[in-house]
Amino acid sequence: MATVADGPRASGTRLAWVVGLLGLSVLLNYVDRGAIGVAAPLMKQDLNLSATGFGTAVSAFFWVYAPLCAFVGWLCDRFCVYRMFAFGIALWALATLLTGWVGGIASLIVLRLVLGLGESIAFPGSSKIFAAEVPAAHRGTANAVVAAALAFGPAVGTLTGGMILQAAGWRPIFWTFGAITLLWLVPWQVTSAPLRARSVATPVTAPVNFAALLKVPALWQMGAAHFMSNYGFYFLLTWLPLYLVKTVGWSIPQMTLLTTLGFAVQGVTALVSGRWSDRAVAMGAAEGPLRRRAMIWAQALSGGAIAALWFADGLLQVGLCLVIAGIGSGLLATNLYAVGQMFSGPRAAGSWIGVQNACGNCAGIIGPVVTGVIVDRLGSYGWAFALAAGVSLLGTVWWWKIVPEIRQADLSA
Repeated sequence: MATVADGPRASGTRLAWVVGLLGLSVLLNYVDRGAIGVAAPLMKQDLNLSATGFGTAVSAFFWVYAPLCAFVGWLCDRFCVYRMFAFGIALWALATLLTGWVGGIASLIVLRLVLGLGESIAFPGSSKIFAAEVPAAHRGTANAVVAAALAFGPAVGTLTGGMILQAAGWRPIFWTFGAITLLWLVPWQVTSAPLRARSVATPVTAPVNFAALLKVPALWQMGAAHFMSNYGFYFLLTWLPLYLVKTVGWSIPQMTLLTTLGFAVQGVTALVSGRWSDRAVAMGAAEGPLRRRAMIWAQALSGGAIAALWFADGLLQVGLCLVIAGIGSGLLATNLYAVGQMFSGPRAAGSWIGVQNACGNCAGIIGPVVTGVIVDRLGSYGWAFALAAGVSLLGTVWWWKIVPEIRQADLSA
């Protein structure tokens, strides 16, 4: 079987390039995934979509993405993850590019399904590589790169997409983003070539039995925690631009500035917290309790900020709420995957993160449709904000009382 070897790790320079390119792939992942939210103020009207119809189109991405994360994670523990990455990115880049030509909800849903298929490689694949290649003392920094990219992706996508939307309309957003994502394949093919060769040639320890993995309670507890962290994030990513422009009445440049601010703060928080956690662990802090405390605070900040956002009045108050939400989301993204890697260990990282990510992204299936129905039926976003805040705040209690001791799970069965 071809997979990431359990032999010598990649050299420091090559590993830095691999981590950097994985971070860039996640940035592009969220640029392309979130493009529909940036385009929504004009796209929804041009395609004559109701709020429920738009929510369904957004949700369609997750119909494929969420369940496939588990399967793709299983594949990452058995086959060459570097080749799988290249295929996945090529597929999602083409789906993004073609979205610029959709003529209605049917073609939009089909391309969102293909986008979900391609993007399902991102987190199981990167976690597999990190667990196999990155030493524990650098785990926070490596995951912080991905977490920062997860935030800077929406920031970059919102900023550039908003400018394109203002100047040229919504279709060029998808053409531009899809073409740029395709270019990522060039440095990846060069950088990963020796690692691809090693993973094909070197025998490895047999992967953990998938059926046994599914019997581990901590896996499902982490999946539920992932769901609660994702619900609020996806709510802001998908609905905030539309809410600020169509309901609050702000201009596209104002919407672009505020949403970019929140995601930029999230990215900076991810980088700073990742570096800080590595330093703390290096100085003797227990990694598990450290990451648990970070997740408790992160969920509380995110939920509180979303609740306050509904009552915020004016640019300053909304901006402050988005800054607080960004701090919470930055802490969430850095620690969520690091904790999953701690539970799984290198042998099962792909499968574990795949299942955890699949559970977490059910928030993307449920949330956009529920929000759309609330807006259409009640004519207001109030209950949608309340639900997003409530789910996030429930995550605070979940990390405090439910998630078990954070250490490598017994996967010997």
